[in-house]
Amino acid sequence: MNRTVIVVLLLVVAAVSSVAATLVVNSRDSSKPALTEEQRAARENFFGANKELPPIKDGQEMRPRW
Repeated sequence: MNRTVIVVLLLVVAAVSSVAATLVVNSRDSSKPALTEEQRAARENFFGANKELPPIKDGQEMRPRW
């Protein structure tokens, strides 16, 4: 086969796969929330709410001591 034909064929395959990936991503139902209220509460309970970290005390190390 000619090199030009192979390049054009690869470009067509890339374009088709890009369109297919876009359709799959856009077909997901985005109307429902990412987390339910129960899941959000459990996450905040486990990881903590979005609040400031406490200040570092004098002499306290910044890195964990493994």
